[in-house]
Amino acid sequence: MVIGRIPALETIKSNRDINKVFLQEGLSGGKLKDIQEEAKKRKIQLSFVPKSKLDLLSDGENHQGVLVAASPVAYAEIDDLFAAAKAKDEVPFFVLLDGIEDPHNLGSIMRTADAAGVHGIIIPKRRAVGLTSTVAKAATGAIEHVPVVRVTNLVQTIEELKERGLWIFGTDMNGTDYRRWEVEAPIGLVIGNEGKGLSRLVKEKVDETLTIPMTGHVQSLNASVASSLLMYEVFRKRNAL
Repeated sequence: MVIGRIPALETIKSNRDINKVFLQEGLSGGKLKDIQEEAKKRKIQLSFVPKSKLDLLSDGENHQGVLVAASPVAYAEIDDLFAAAKAKDEVPFFVLLDGIEDPHNLGSIMRTADAAGVHGIIIPKRRAVGLTSTVAKAATGAIEHVPVVRVTNLVQTIEELKERGLWIFGTDMNGTDYRRWEVEAPIGLVIGNEGKGLSRLVKEKVDETLTIPMTGHVQSLNASVASSLLMYEVFRKRNAL
C-alpha cells in the first residue's frame, strides 16, 4: 500500500503493476485531480471510499486521502547500480546503509539521494528497515527512482565494491574533515546506525572515515541529516559552478 498524494502520483506514473487507487470521497485538490487523470490514462480502477476505510487500510497513517494498492517495489542488483552510472556517463556514487532502522530516515535518505544524483542505495537484509509503505511516503516519490539493493552481508559487499574500483568511506567522529574529501574516484559512502554508528567489521573495511565538524553542544547529527550533507558534498565538488 502506497499512501500520501505525492508518493501515490509517482507510483502511478511508474511502471509498477497497480491493482486499484483508493480516493477519499468528498476531497478535492490539484494533486488529487492529477492522480485521477494519471490513473485514467493507465486505465487503473478508481474507488472512492470513506475516510474510515483509508484509515483502516493505511493502519492509521496520514494517507492524505489517497492510497494505491500496488505490486511490491522490486529490489535491484549491484550490477544495476553500475549500469545506472554508466547510462549517465558518470563516476559511480553509491550509498550504503549500515543498519538504518527508522523508516523515516531511510525515506529521507532516498529523497536526498535522488536529488543529489546518487546511483543507488545498498541496505542489509537483517537488522535494518526495508522498503515499506512508511519509507515510500517519507521518500515522497524517490522510491520509484532510486534503485535499492538488499544484500545478505554488507562486509562482503564492500569487499566486492572495492574489487570493482570503488573507494569506500564511512562516517566517524575521529575521521577526516569531510571538507577535505576527494570525490573524483568511484565512491561508496557508508552511513551507520542511528545510535551505534558503523559496526566494527564495516569500520575495519572502509578506506577512510569522514567527520562533520560541529561547534555546538550536540555530539552527533541525525543519520539522514549527516548523509544529506555528505551526498551534497559529492554533488558540489563533482558539479562545480
